[in-house]
Amino acid sequence: MVAILSKIATSDGHGEKSPYFDGWKAYENNPYHATENPDGVIQMGLAENQLCFDLVQDWLKNNPQASICSAEGLYKFRDIANFQDYHGLTEFRNAVANFMGRVRGNRVTFDSNRIVMSGGATGAHETVAFCLADPGDAFLVPTPYYTGFDRDLRWRTGVQLVPVPCDSSNGFKITRQALEAAYEKAKEDNIRIKGLLITNPSNPLGTFLDRDTLTSLVSFINEKNIHLICDEIYAATVFAGQPDFVSVSEIIEEENVVCNKDLIHVVYSLSKDMGFPGFRVGIIYSYNDAVVSCARKMSSFGLVSSQTQHLIAAMLSDNEFVDKFIAESAKRLATRYKQFTWGLEQVGIGCLKSNAGLFLWMDLRQLLKEQTFEAEISLWRVIINEVKLNVSPGSSFHCPNPGWFRVCFANMDYQMMEVALSRIRTFMLKNKESATPTTTRPKKKLCWQTSNLRLSFSSRRIDDIMMSPCMSPHSPLAQSPLVRARN
Repeated sequence: MVAILSKIATSDGHGEKSPYFDGWKAYENNPYHATENPDGVIQMGLAENQLCFDLVQDWLKNNPQASICSAEGLYKFRDIANFQDYHGLTEFRNAVANFMGRVRGNRVTFDSNRIVMSGGATGAHETVAFCLADPGDAFLVPTPYYTGFDRDLRWRTGVQLVPVPCDSSNGFKITRQALEAAYEKAKEDNIRIKGLLITNPSNPLGTFLDRDTLTSLVSFINEKNIHLICDEIYAATVFAGQPDFVSVSEIIEEENVVCNKDLIHVVYSLSKDMGFPGFRVGIIYSYNDAVVSCARKMSSFGLVSSQTQHLIAAMLSDNEFVDKFIAESAKRLATRYKQFTWGLEQVGIGCLKSNAGLFLWMDLRQLLKEQTFEAEISLWRVIINEVKLNVSPGSSFHCPNPGWFRVCFANMDYQMMEVALSRIRTFMLKNKESATPTTTRPKKKLCWQTSNLRLSFSSRRIDDIMMSPCMSPHSPLAQSPLVRARN
């Protein structure tokens, strides 16, 4: 019988069978609500930045002319509605270039003529893959890495991803030795490596690369004559009080760094730094003229709406607002990270020390029955189905060590965070009680190995002296886990 659909349509390349997306489905089927469904699943698998919507809303109130759908901005409606040049509005590209520079402390400048827009970072990554590689070619990717890369870079392009194992023994740092080993193994397998893909700051680790590591990566790709794709979509999420974020764009400008700039490409978006995933603003910034030209033509398949460009151009051209937003976001993210890790520490849960991002990398190796990925998934199922928290298991990020979980903390208000921590506290205390032998009763199984875990909820605040920022309500539930293209 002749197949009705294409191989792409019937393949598993979308990656929806991953536990990462199974957690989304569990949340969609039973979403938490403080009053209407207090026993529902709390979404902690969504990397959204909802901590500063009040600042954005205030700006919109004070600048109604930025929207062509307001009385003040209606005079621009015809021009903006009719605009369809895939280069994008000049003022939009200028504003984005300005914002990218300010996020990086104005230590590097960006040429607006190299700004190529795309439908979110998902579209940007796929476009770059189309430009740089042919079907069967591959990119090296240090682990653990964002689950969606398996879909974004592979599904329609036919490109392969070759993991570069980075493990917990050195804090998941990328080493030259690991890169060389992965590169040589690919050569032995007759796989042509076309580039190295890194996420900086890292998703899921919540850490950013230091200058020496970045310099080493640039040296590596230059020696191998392969491309370096730097996903910097979390650049403005560095916590207050931490060292400044270092972009690859800074490294290649240093006098002591030898690099063919034609090999350097940056992917950016406003989904994480500004908290605008629904606007689908993705950016390709390449130092290669041919890539800029090709990517711009390909952008016809995923343009940013002219209405969105117009609004973003006005907002990001306001330097006073931009600087205030960046600084306040950094403070609120730092506070939320301290709040959440403090709560985990009280029940003996550790995390990789983070300095950026919208999530933390939680260490639950102590709770595994055995140090295997099967045990990790068993524990994850209990956390999803019994504790009712959608956290993402490390294996879905290709982590080489079982027992790590990504936990998002910036997509909820303070009260919901307290409920989540209360559930974790109850779970851990029951585990501790069940694992402690006594003289009056035989040792029980760990509570997560049973099916009758009962949850108790507490309204106790974890840290009353911490500030509680004003935040917008949680975003509406998506119809499909694949709608959230960049999480």
